[in-house]
Amino acid sequence: MLENSYPYYLANRPVAANTDLVVRDKFSGEIATRVAQADDAVVDQAIAAAWDARAAMAALPPDARRDVLEHCVRRFGERQEELALALCIEAGKPIRDARGEVTRLIDTFRIAAGEATRIEGETVELQISERTRGYRGLVKRVPVGTCSFITPFNFPLNLVAHKVAPAIAAGCPFVLKPSERTPIGALIIGEVLAETGLPPGAFSILPCPVDQADALIEDERISLLSFTGGLVGWDLKARAGRKKVVLELGGNAACIVDADPGRPVDEVVSRLVSGAYYQSGQSCIGVQRIFVHRSQYDALRDQLAAAVSKLRMGDPRDEDVFIGPMIDEAAAQRVEAWIADAVAGGARVLAGGERKGNLLPATLLEALPHEAALYRQEAFGPVAAMEPFDDYEDALARVNDSDFGLQAGVFTGDLGHAMRAWDVLEVGGVIVGDIPSFRVDNMPYGGVKGSGFGREGVRYAIGDMTEPRLLVIRDM
Repeated sequence: MLENSYPYYLANRPVAANTDLVVRDKFSGEIATRVAQADDAVVDQAIAAAWDARAAMAALPPDARRDVLEHCVRRFGERQEELALALCIEAGKPIRDARGEVTRLIDTFRIAAGEATRIEGETVELQISERTRGYRGLVKRVPVGTCSFITPFNFPLNLVAHKVAPAIAAGCPFVLKPSERTPIGALIIGEVLAETGLPPGAFSILPCPVDQADALIEDERISLLSFTGGLVGWDLKARAGRKKVVLELGGNAACIVDADPGRPVDEVVSRLVSGAYYQSGQSCIGVQRIFVHRSQYDALRDQLAAAVSKLRMGDPRDEDVFIGPMIDEAAAQRVEAWIADAVAGGARVLAGGERKGNLLPATLLEALPHEAALYRQEAFGPVAAMEPFDDYEDALARVNDSDFGLQAGVFTGDLGHAMRAWDVLEVGGVIVGDIPSFRVDNMPYGGVKGSGFGREGVRYAIGDMTEPRLLVIRDM
C-alpha cells in the first residue's frame, strides 16, 4: 500500500511541508494518499539551489556519477513491487504493465550508468592551410547547467527516468515537476536519490499545479527545458527564451500491414492489440491508424475485431485485466464523444462497448472519415481505426497525412518496401516488422512536425544536456 503522505524534495532533502495535493486511486476514485505541494517560492528556491550546484555537479567525476546511477538500479530492483503497485494505483495501469514499466525504469538508469563514463570528445585537425600550421584542436563535452523537467501522467516512472538519469550522467543539476495526477513514482525516485552523495542542490522534485511552474519555463538561470506532454509544449517553447528546449508532444501513430506482412496474421493481430490498447491507449506511440493491404484486409479485420472484443476491462490490480481506467472520466468522455462523432460521420464499430465512468472498452472502427478527430488528432485512449489500401505508395502517403510524426510501424516482408518507408515516412522512427509502439530505452526517440523536436534515449539526451567546448593549442 501507499504511505499516508509523501514529502516533496527540495535541494536533495525531503520536505513534509503540507498535504495539499490529493492523489486518487484511478480505479476506485478514493483518496490513495496525499502529497506535499510546492508553491512559487519553493520552485524559486529549487532553481536557486540547482544554479548554485552547477560547479559541484560538473566537477563530480564520471565514476561517481556512475555509482549514483548504479545505486538507483539496485534500490529500484529491491523496491520493484512497491513501485509497480504505486503505478497501478496512481495511474490506473494494469499491474502486469506496471511491472514492465518498473523494469524499463531500471533499464534506463542502468544504461545511463554505462554512458556516464563514455561522454567522449574528439580531436579536430586544424592544420588545413599554411596559416594554421602548428595549431591543434581538442573538443570535450561539458554540462549545459541547470535543467528543468516537466513530465506527464502516462509513464510516471520511465518518462521521469529519461530525463533524470541522463542529467545525472551528464553532470547537470535539475528541478523536476512530475504530473500532479501521478507524482508518487517520481517522489520514490527522489527518495532513492536522497540516499546518494549527490552535491547539495543537485535535484529537486516538486509536485505542483501547472500555473505554479512558470519559473521552470521562463527563468533565465535554467539552461535546458525538457517537456513531455501535449501541444501546449509549443507555447512553452515560445516562453522559454534563450534556453535549449526538447519537446515530445505525442502523435497519432500509424501502422501499415503490407500484402506480404512478413509475419503470420495472428502475430500481426497480437502486436496490433498490444500497440493500440496497452494501458488503455494512453501512449503517444499507441497504434491509432491501421492501413491494411486489401488482400489481407478481411482476414485481419475479423481476427483483430475478435481479439479486441475479448480484452478484459476492470480493476488494474487484477492480473488478468488488460484495459484499466483512463486517467479520469473527462478523458474517457472525450474519447467516447470522438467515437460517436466518427460513427455519425459514417464509421463502423467493429468492437466496443459502453463507457463506465473512466473505464472505456477497447474500440475498433473501420471506414473512419479522414476529417474526423480520431483520424486527425491524438486519441490517447483505447481506440483504433483500420482501412484497406491497394497501392503501397498510397499507404505511405496516408501515414504522412498527419500533423504528427513520432513513429510508424510497417509489417512487410519486402525489403524494398521497408527501405522505402524509411526513406519517405515523415516520422522520428520507422519500426519494420512491428508496431510503432516499440521502444528500447537506449534508442533515439522523438518526432517531427507537431510531435516536437530533439531526441530522448539516454545517449541522445546526454547530447542535449552537454555542449562542446573547444581547446586550441599553438605549438610552443
